[in-house]
Amino acid sequence: MARMPPDERRAAIVDAALAVMQRRGIAATTVRDVAAEMGTSSGLVHHYYESMDDLLAAAFERAAGDDLRATRDALTATDPVGRLRQFLASYSRGDQDATMQLWLDAWADAVRRPALQQTSRRLNEQWQSLLADIIVAGVAERSMTCDDPNAAGWRLLSMLDGLALQGVAHRGAISPRDSEQWAARAAALELGLDPRVLAWRRPGPANPASPGSGDTATPRLS
Repeated sequence: MARMPPDERRAAIVDAALAVMQRRGIAATTVRDVAAEMGTSSGLVHHYYESMDDLLAAAFERAAGDDLRATRDALTATDPVGRLRQFLASYSRGDQDATMQLWLDAWADAVRRPALQQTSRRLNEQWQSLLADIIVAGVAERSMTCDDPNAAGWRLLSMLDGLALQGVAHRGAISPRDSEQWAARAAALELGLDPRVLAWRRPGPANPASPGSGDTATPRLS
């Protein structure tokens, strides 16, 4: 392989690990697989990453962190209710999002991999904080009612994750439309809103988002 600066080599190793993880799953990804993906030796991978746990955590953070940033950028509405609608829409294609499988894998493997557990927990807390901040803003402007935005954020995030992961693990068990309606209804009940103000339209040729609506769906993990 061509010589690379250390930072570029570490990034290339993470790229290779992520490619293998997306094909085979986190638990089945080995140092040998990553080396083969790069066309190099296992020794090179070990030189840059002391443990497989550290490498898997870095690759997971690449995917999950990119998606979190994309969702933050997508929350463009000027009002909290609009941003909440956009947040809910970010989960509306979880059943089609191949990388959502990585979250399912990460949660399953976290108990055995401390670095992966620490990374997935930190990112999950950032997702919850993003949602709780929207609720705090809604309460402040009196468009939402909530005694404990932090707890409400965890309840809603857990519900959304459960629906999205059902879509990944058991395709077809719950229809995308039902998931959308249940998410909107749960958020509305939690925050004293009319469910209709949280409705969004699934993007696609047959049902495009209305121009200028700002409700473009961004999967949790793109």
